[in-house]
Amino acid sequence: MTTTATAHLQPEGRRHLLGVLTPSSNTVLEPATSAILGHVPGASAHFARFRVTQIGLGERARAQFDMAPMLAAAHLLADARVGVIGWSGTAASWLGFDRDEALCEAITASTGIRACTSVLALNELLARHPGRRFALVSPYTGDVQREIVANFNRAGYHVVAEAHLGISDNFAFSEVGEDEILDLCRRVAGARPEAIVIMCTNMRGAGLADRVERELGIPLYDSTSAVVWKALRLLGVDAAGVTGWGSLFAA
Repeated sequence: MTTTATAHLQPEGRRHLLGVLTPSSNTVLEPATSAILGHVPGASAHFARFRVTQIGLGERARAQFDMAPMLAAAHLLADARVGVIGWSGTAASWLGFDRDEALCEAITASTGIRACTSVLALNELLARHPGRRFALVSPYTGDVQREIVANFNRAGYHVVAEAHLGISDNFAFSEVGEDEILDLCRRVAGARPEAIVIMCTNMRGAGLADRVERELGIPLYDSTSAVVWKALRLLGVDAAGVTGWGSLFAA
């Protein structure tokens, strides 16, 4: 009698495979994304990197976010047959929201896989608030922060307070401690925004959401958490079981 191990190779239950585009020098979003998905049965994240080392408004810094390397990384994720591809990065917040809209369209057109991004997910979450009033926290330099504020204001959102750290090295964002991020959130909370946004997927904001919301009474939307939230929605997965990562997953 001949036997095979085929049955043992079949996954138990349905798998939810999330592909995630990742800046090469980012060390925060991968463990945070995987930790969030640990609350969702069958869900796993699979990452593809492309080179990003500096954040700024100069030509070289802007060129890091050209579509070609991002699409190349997306095609590698497509080999893993992921159900959705999320860009876990925030460049469109200063380069323009249309950049992410075009990227999502290009990914889907070339791979057949639905796509989402951190910035577009944040926009969707903020649009749920009647006044679209939010406070912005980031590690970026002043000129980048000003572009972010201007883009949101032009789009009908209202940045009522902001705090930034003046850093341009992408790896250095990951070395900002949670206590410092919490202090920034406390500082902008005085403007009584409808939400606080942490705009950077390489800053340790995701794990602070519950603490910030309990202490300040204001929803916290972290850019890493936001793209996971949107990806799960595109997959039709109930995220209500995700606890400890903020109220957005319970909404």
